[in-house]
Amino acid sequence: MNRQAQAAVLFLVGAAVLHAGTTDLYLRYVKAGLRPLLLGAGVVLILAAFATVWYELRGTRTTEQRQPEAGHGDDQDGHRVDQDRPGPEYRHGHEHGHGHGDAHREPRISWLLILPLLALILVAPPALGSYSAMRTGTALQAPFGYPALPARDPVPLSLVDYAGRAAYGHGRSLGDRRIRITGFVALDRAGTPYLVRMALNCCAADAQPVKVGLTGRIPPVLQPDTWLEVTGTYTGKRTKDPVNGGIIPFLDVSRARPVATPHDPYDESWNN
Repeated sequence: MNRQAQAAVLFLVGAAVLHAGTTDLYLRYVKAGLRPLLLGAGVVLILAAFATVWYELRGTRTTEQRQPEAGHGDDQDGHRVDQDRPGPEYRHGHEHGHGHGDAHREPRISWLLILPLLALILVAPPALGSYSAMRTGTALQAPFGYPALPARDPVPLSLVDYAGRAAYGHGRSLGDRRIRITGFVALDRAGTPYLVRMALNCCAADAQPVKVGLTGRIPPVLQPDTWLEVTGTYTGKRTKDPVNGGIIPFLDVSRARPVATPHDPYDESWNN
């Protein structure tokens, strides 16, 4: 891969990173707070591509300017000689090189660097869903405290907030208040429905599920990965996650309706 090709790859990677950072696409890879760093990285890659091309063109012009100075000279007897004409040693070595193929050709394996670029441009992965959630243990952790609930009915809470209050606070901070949470549907092998959000620390690679079981007035037909807005009240029912033994609290559902996939499908509230 020559310098021009390297510059082209750098430019395309930088452009792809900028495209992801200026749209919602980046939320499938990293948390929202990393957007400025992502945009900065894209700008640096594009500047590096232009710098590579500039240095290459500058080096070519310098070489062309030096060639006339190497023109002709005089030998020891005063005869003109062509200094640019290759001697027998050079011709022999040059022919020897061709006889063994292009020994100085750069390795073609370097072109494999284009594969991640094509994946970034052509194959935008969906957000992690029910398949990953039901094969990974719940990441629910005990919260540091339980802030007072707002005076609204129903009370909008993140799924992680409700799960922490229900599992570790035993619902004392919830009382009989109606709660509204949003997540995607996941079903275990027995068909038990769960509402899930993938909690994010840094990027999608470290996303872990937080699960809330559903009981009460559940819709008769539930499709995995369908997003629901669920309203209900706290119930003491709970179960253990079969993957890691973590606590999975339940919500007594009084109303459920399908909603569109949110702008940011990952939950970052647990590390803010």
